[in-house]
Amino acid sequence: MKDFANASFPPEVISVMEQALEEAVASLPEPVSAHHVQFLAEAILRAAHSGERDPLALQRLALLELQLLPRK
Repeated sequence: MKDFANASFPPEVISVMEQALEEAVASLPEPVSAHHVQFLAEAILRAAHSGERDPLALQRLALLELQLLPRK
């Protein structure tokens, strides 16, 4: 997450990002790995940093990126 070391967001955007992350994680089957949570959080940060503010859009973008993640 080094790309976001100096990023700052107003409280209302942080709230939207938290909502998006919580709902994205809740939509995944159990158990959810810490790696997946971190990946989702980074995807949401990237999208929010680019200007996206809709929590549903942030959630969907993060989940789509997760689907594109190469399987190990």
